[in-house]
Amino acid sequence: MMDKAIQHPSEVLSNQTISNNSYSQFLNFDTCQPSFPAVFLLITAYSLVTIVGLFGNLCLIIIIKRQKEAQNVTNILIANLSLSDVLICIVCIPVTVAYTLMDYWIFGEAMCKISSFTQSISVTVSIFSLVLIAIERYQLIVNPRGWKPNISHAYWGIILIWGLSLIISIPFLIFHQLTDEPFKHLSFHSDFYKNKVACIEAWPSVMERLIFTTSLLVFQYCFPLGFIFICYLKIFVCLRRRHGKIDRTRENVSRLSENKRINMMLISVVVTFAACWLPLNIFNVVFDWNYEALMSCNHNLAFTLCHLVAMISTCINPIFYGFLNRNFQKDLVVLVHRCRCSAAQEEYENIALSTLQTDISKGSLKLNTAPVNS
Repeated sequence: MMDKAIQHPSEVLSNQTISNNSYSQFLNFDTCQPSFPAVFLLITAYSLVTIVGLFGNLCLIIIIKRQKEAQNVTNILIANLSLSDVLICIVCIPVTVAYTLMDYWIFGEAMCKISSFTQSISVTVSIFSLVLIAIERYQLIVNPRGWKPNISHAYWGIILIWGLSLIISIPFLIFHQLTDEPFKHLSFHSDFYKNKVACIEAWPSVMERLIFTTSLLVFQYCFPLGFIFICYLKIFVCLRRRHGKIDRTRENVSRLSENKRINMMLISVVVTFAACWLPLNIFNVVFDWNYEALMSCNHNLAFTLCHLVAMISTCINPIFYGFLNRNFQKDLVVLVHRCRCSAAQEEYENIALSTLQTDISKGSLKLNTAPVNS
């Protein structure tokens, strides 16, 4: 689930794992430069993903925080999912794009450790937020007479998954470091890469790295998604059975329809999340177990496409939540309107009071907004 493959391919030389037959590929790899149109499209695509991810997730968090009626277990966990996506948009995407295009590190040793550490935390928080949402939906629909998680349980669950994510991600803080070793082996542009450094994973042994990354793949991706699939499968079966048994009163039909709509939204989020991260996971598995298969001019292109698809996952939450939730759309309009009026209020207050009819002016700036139902 991590972008460890952003290393310049020659950086693997520092781990002394490259065969002699592949050595010449690394010596000439720095001549594989992307074209200007490719770089322009890359920057445009990443910028679009970052803007949509930041704006959408921040709006979603603000709306859920402001609207007391919206603060249920599912929405609190969705807000937590959005918070983890905001971290990726701020910390990981800009750094990864710059490093991929430049092939050397300019952000210092602290960011070398923090970037991968943050992405690992964010991905772990995201997937286990989806797990908690699946558990909450399962208890609500399949086992309605059993234990029901409340808002307090949701906050404790959030604290638990953040703590667990921090612990799991510690190796990225320990084993990432800066080094100039990879650039000593480049035959072309040696003057350009003089005094340049790379951010790499320096594990004590290849086997330890393989054990960690494979365990991370299972724990961050395979196991949680398998668990979520089982939960929603049981929910689907339960709703199908209940649909045939309910009496056709308007209340029961409306409740069943609402449950189906919410579940479709949540399932869409999970499926899209899994699909977005699948290419990068496959790339990393190949890189871990048979990196020579990727050592060509297409390495950076393949990684960039896989990573870009993974970063699209940061846009999933607000897009699906917005498209499938009319209340969210209404709340978003109200939020944008309030922001505009707040700006107008600030501009008004910066003008000398002696020049204004204060009572009339202030009254004209007030919003007549009705309470929004969530």
